[in-house]
Parts: sequence; C-alpha cells; structure tokens
Amino acid sequence: MENNINNNRPMSLLDLPESTLDFILKLLSPIDLCTMSKVCVSLKGRCQSDDFWKNHIKEKWGRVIGEAVYKEWEWHITIAKQGNLLNQRTNNQIRSLGSFSGVWPNLYLGSYLEDHKALNGQRSNNFFMSLYFSLESGIFWFPAQVYKVKLATGFLICYYESQSDTFQARYQSGGWGCLGKNIEWDMVRVPAVDLPPYVMYVSDCLDDLKPEDHIEIQWRGDKQWPYDWWYAVIDHLDSCNENENYCQCHLSDTLIVEFRQYRETSNMRRIRLSRKNYGEQGHQTGGYYGGIRKLHNEDEIGTWKKLLPDQVQVHYT
Repeated sequence: MENNINNNRPMSLLDLPESTLDFILKLLSPIDLCTMSKVCVSLKGRCQSDDFWKNHIKEKWGRVIGEAVYKEWEWHITIAKQGNLLNQRTNNQIRSLGSFSGVWPNLYLGSYLEDHKALNGQRSNNFFMSLYFSLESGIFWFPAQVYKVKLATGFLICYYESQSDTFQARYQSGGWGCLGKNIEWDMVRVPAVDLPPYVMYVSDCLDDLKPEDHIEIQWRGDKQWPYDWWYAVIDHLDSCNENENYCQCHLSDTLIVEFRQYRETSNMRRIRLSRKNYGEQGHQTGGYYGGIRKLHNEDEIGTWKKLLPDQVQVHYT
C-alpha cells in the first residue's frame, strides 16, 4: 500500500538525475534561475552555482570584460569578507574602492563598486552570480577600453546602463571626467594589455614588422600623461618602390608608421621610429610613442577599418 502511494506521487525536479537537472537549469535565463533558487534550499544552492553563472557572464559580458575585471571583483569580495572596506558614506550608501597602482599623482584606480551591499551575507560566496547582477545593475565600474578617435587605455572605467543597453565611460583626471555616454557594445573592449595607463608596454614584435602589418601603438602628448593606444599600419620606406619582390623594408632599422586616420598632407600621417629602440621615442612637439602591439585578430582590424571613415581630424598645436 505504502509503495503504491510513493509510486503515485508527482515527480519533482529533485527526483531527476543530477545531469538532467543541470541540463534544464543551464537553459534558464538569469531571472528564471533566480526564481528557481527560491523554490527550496536544495535548488537555491544549485541555482547559485558558479558553473551556471559563469556561462551567463561569458554569453553577455565576455566581449567587454576580461581577467582584470575578475581580479578586481575578487578584490571587492575579499574586502567585503574581511569587513575592512575602504569606503566613504554618501547619501547613506557605502562604496568600495578597487585596487590602486602607481604613485601620486599618477595613481590609478582599477574599479569602483557603488554599493557594497551587493556582497552582503552569502552573496560574497557567489562570485559569478554577484558579479553578473552588479554589472547588470550598473553599480560596478570596471576597467575597459573604448574606441573613439583614439583608443583610450585602462585608466577608463565603464559602467552599464540597462535602460539604454549602453555604457558610460569615465576617466581619472583629478576627479572623474565623463569620456562618453550612450557608448554601444561594439565600442567597448577588454583592455589589450594588463598594464597601468602610465606604464610603457614592452614590444615583442619589432623585429617581425613589415609593410601593411596592422598595429596599435601607445602615444601620449606629454610625459606626465597616460598612454592611449592608436591604430596604425606599417608603411614602406620613402626609398622603396613598394614592389613586393624587391622590398627590403622589413630588414631596415627604420619603421615607417602610418596613421591613416589623418589626411595625407598632415605631418602626423607618417612617423619614423627606430626598430632597435625599445624605449619611448618622440619629442614634445609631436608627442611620445611607446610600445607596439601587432594585430593578428581580424575582428580587431575590422573594427578599426569601420571606424576610420567616421573619425574626426585631430590637430595638435
């Protein structure tokens, strides 16, 4: 009799094999996953698992966040668990500062959490779930780069605006300045290198560069400023007839770097750099050039090519 009663009771999700249950939960949206977590204690623990939320992070945010963001989030979680928040109270909210690098006045803040209550209680144990909703709600300002006339370095921190499905970007210059609003997803990317903005990138491609290679190069107008990354193409030497069968430009100690976002008549269109000089090159009039990244990713190159026709001419005095 008892066996019949047990056999006739409705099957619940918890009666399913674990692999089947996980497959079902993996198909749920973030909101549905949160709803499911409220059903019972057993489902709560499973629905908050990093395995599910890691996938949601990758699917929505993977293009604009990278290892630097995960390191910063770990920083905020560690501070929250220790209960030693570096915070200030504004309008009864407690805010958490991210990691610092550099020395004053070139002090770089890696991230910013507007309200650390996002990590109260057990939330700090759910790394990817808490990160997802902090990004989604716009309270977590994360390190990123934004395509504009130039590509600003990681001294930018961005935050998401869900109503417009766009980003705002801010930069540090004494206070927080606004670089732009309503920035589309395809204009934001993971920082190309994990370096503070005042540090020169050590090039690892100088000996291999040849005409028509696509690059990004660090540039700053003053030695006290942070670097930006600019798109350029390696060009032929003036003495070369550009015949690929006879071109020897790749053997020369001189690199011709061409910024095709400038008019051909601009003195900023083409610059000469030494292939053997791994330090900063340039002067006060034209600015200073740092490290070079050779672009291999067709998506990166394609993004720059789409931007070039719309770029605004920049003049320097």
